[in-house]
Amino acid sequence: METYIESILPSIIAVLELMGIFVVVVSALRAFIHYLTGLVTGAERDVKFALANGLAISLEFKMAAEILKTVLIHELNELVVLGAVILLRALLSFLIHFEMKQTGHGGA
Repeated sequence: METYIESILPSIIAVLELMGIFVVVVSALRAFIHYLTGLVTGAERDVKFALANGLAISLEFKMAAEILKTVLIHELNELVVLGAVILLRALLSFLIHFEMKQTGHGGA
């Protein structure tokens, strides 16, 4: 069972990483289109919130991948590096959510 998990887990992790990348790209493009539309029409668009929301969602996918990576850890130094990455991503997520609350959109 352990061998099966170790063989399939890298694929699952890669899919989660790709999902996070996809969310960032789509969110950035969408925010940019909203920005351009706002410039042309003069309508006020909340581009910052839209982008921050996409980045927060992306970080959740990336964090899920990092958590699954803990199953594959075999040495202490790998765990330290992975722990640092998880801590940095959690801090980024917290900062993005804090920024979203400051702009008045609440969130979770």
